[in-house]
Amino acid sequence: MALALPALPYASDALAPYMSKETLEFHHDKQHMAYVTNGNNALKDSPLAALSIEEICKKAFADKTAPLINNVGQHYNHIHFWSWMKPNGGGKKISGKLMAAIDKDLGGYDKMRADSVRAGITKFDAGGCGDAKKDDNVAITKSR
Repeated sequence: MALALPALPYASDALAPYMSKETLEFHHDKQHMAYVTNGNNALKDSPLAALSIEEICKKAFADKTAPLINNVGQHYNHIHFWSWMKPNGGGKKISGKLMAAIDKDLGGYDKMRADSVRAGITKFDAGGCGDAKKDDNVAITKSR
């Protein structure tokens, strides 16, 4: 399976003023494309190339194969990243089970947001932070 850069699900200026057209284009067209290119190079002539992106990530993590973890993993993350954002989205528009879990595990939306921002601005390297399921709870996590 060759990795491919997905088209954005919205116009490149649709997230302004929160993300500028230039920032979005750079992040998608340059940074995400670099993960696709480098991931395809790392998969060249590899038996993993025939697997799904999820299976490649699992196998690369288990085998501690850094080029695949870094590039295929970031490609996988960015596929979701683009779909999580939307024009006129954001705010406290979280419903159902996820909002109940945020209330229970993270102390509510406002506390989760403050803790997430703190986690993000205290990252030193190129890793990231986000909310994830951990031991059947929602948790704020940092990578790298």
